[in-house]
Amino acid sequence: MIELEGITKAYALGDERVPVLHGINLSVGRGELVALTGASGSGKSTLMNILGCLDVPDAGSYRLGGRDVARLSEAELAQQRNRSIGFVFQSFHLLPRLDACDNVAQPLVYRGVPRAARRAAAREALQRVGLQHRATHKPNELSGGQRQRVAIARAIVGAPRLLLADEPTGNLDSATSEEMLQLLETLNVEHGITMIIVTHEPEVAARCRRCVRLHDGRIVEDRELGATRPGTAS
Repeated sequence: MIELEGITKAYALGDERVPVLHGINLSVGRGELVALTGASGSGKSTLMNILGCLDVPDAGSYRLGGRDVARLSEAELAQQRNRSIGFVFQSFHLLPRLDACDNVAQPLVYRGVPRAARRAAAREALQRVGLQHRATHKPNELSGGQRQRVAIARAIVGAPRLLLADEPTGNLDSATSEEMLQLLETLNVEHGITMIIVTHEPEVAARCRRCVRLHDGRIVEDRELGATRPGTAS
């Protein structure tokens, strides 16, 4: 599903180039549920942006479903994001003037799906996250947990192959966080969606079946079921 080979990335800081990622090698199979962890400044946000086709590496290869997305044009990257990747953010990023149904349908607008068809797909996605009864409510009429469910429905409405969740429980209380984690687990197991969850919370990482830890732009740990995967530590 995902194959990263020799991924490097640096950013300009004045006249200097500051390296962020150093030769990242990572494979993620279809249907895996992976936690991506590391301290602030470890490079996990940069890696997530590359995985989500929001940024491109300076060197190396990133193959998503067999396609080297590191070599795509901006237009091709946008199409890849829209058709293959779903995003869930800590701060939800819902449009306040739209109801839940229209918020969920937004990715389909950019595909040119007719309004009736995209609203039908949005209602189905809301049903999958248990929120069909709130379809006509706007974000300010929903609780934090309900807004995150809408965000998850939006992420899956286009049937993505990959779902990227950036601190999806960061703004939620413990009980609501548990509900979100159970929902993500269900979507992973029952629908086979490959998921990568960025988190700094050990209890969230422990719910995933694999944990990849970054430090100073390098993978220093890659564990599955408590055992370190061979050949991945740097």
